[in-house]
Amino acid sequence: MKILVINAGSSSLKYQLIDMETEHVIAKGICESVGTPDKSCISYTHYVDGKEVKVKDELVPMADHTAAFNEVKAALTEGDSKVIEDLSEIAAVGHRVVQGGNLFNKSVLIDQSVLDGIQSLCDLAPLHNAAHLQGMKASIALFGPDVPQVAVFDNAFHSTMPPEAYMFALPYEYYEKYGVRKYGFHGTSHRFVSALCAETMGKPIEDLKIITCHLGNGSSLAAVKYGKVVDTSMGLTPLDGEVMGTRCGAIDASAVLYIMKKEHKTPEEMDTLLNKKSGVFGVSGLSFDDRDIKKAAAEGNDRAKLARDMQIYRIIKHIGSYVAAMDGVDAIVFTGGIGENADDMRATVCDKLSYLGIEIDKPFNATLVKGKGGEISTKNSKVRVFVLPTNEELLIARDTRDIVNSLKK
Repeated sequence: MKILVINAGSSSLKYQLIDMETEHVIAKGICESVGTPDKSCISYTHYVDGKEVKVKDELVPMADHTAAFNEVKAALTEGDSKVIEDLSEIAAVGHRVVQGGNLFNKSVLIDQSVLDGIQSLCDLAPLHNAAHLQGMKASIALFGPDVPQVAVFDNAFHSTMPPEAYMFALPYEYYEKYGVRKYGFHGTSHRFVSALCAETMGKPIEDLKIITCHLGNGSSLAAVKYGKVVDTSMGLTPLDGEVMGTRCGAIDASAVLYIMKKEHKTPEEMDTLLNKKSGVFGVSGLSFDDRDIKKAAAEGNDRAKLARDMQIYRIIKHIGSYVAAMDGVDAIVFTGGIGENADDMRATVCDKLSYLGIEIDKPFNATLVKGKGGEISTKNSKVRVFVLPTNEELLIARDTRDIVNSLKK
């Protein structure tokens, strides 16, 4: 069974074609600058002995996601990048959806009611959900009604949080009227690595207390107790929680109001400041890329060092709070672009958690970069610590396969 995994952004279309018999990525790529025809392009990587195959050197006008899907079809079935004879070889399409709100707590087969539900949640994630809908409609138009399409929701894994964890201490009417509460995100990643952690430990996830740290340009932590999330760091939107590449993370709401008044900023301008001009980039004034920040800090840039120190401090605080929330912890997992590659950050975080009895093998920890995973804790460590590469696309493909197979019963 071959499954196409789609992540449609407001101006992009990422795709992976996966052979579910072996879980091998046959091909993947991205259409960029969709909706800006004079800048549109498609890159394509074909995995045959590590060889990259470029689909086209020139820009390809893509006015919308339908046009982008047609380029994906051509990339998969034509020319040097061809990997299948016809689209009929694709059994199903799995779509990543950021916001499922209170409506969706698991992956679902897409029908009109699901499309309507995702549409109704656009106010909670205007850029993401609207783009996902465009991608779904374009995919349905391309493949026709006989090819199953599945929606996999970013926040679904976090739907097990209890009310005391997900509610905000605002007038209750805003929860009732607008659904204002913590939802959490990166759920596919947290679900994937927590399950992989349990498998690696050789224990049922129902017996474990795990803290998963998805660290990247966007970062979040989750407390997974006996297979269910009891808390996570992102909130109503992906802005809350950790200090991220360009997002501020948790902040006193009064600071937002104060700046708005002083700078005479509109809500839209403040949204841009908090989401795109803050975080590591805002503090350092240099970059949102951890590699740049690490290099600058090593060269004596105090603001770069401060930005990284703030990230580490926030991670340590959240881990400590989740140990308290779960009344203990059996394992901690690092994943995501930074979590999988910043070995020095992992080591610093673990050093600051010595009260938990954590001890890591620092030389071995330093070797786990660029997709390498393993256990970095020593035999004497009271808490096991892992670096586990995430694979959100594979989880989406697995959910899609399972739903398709259930239709045959």
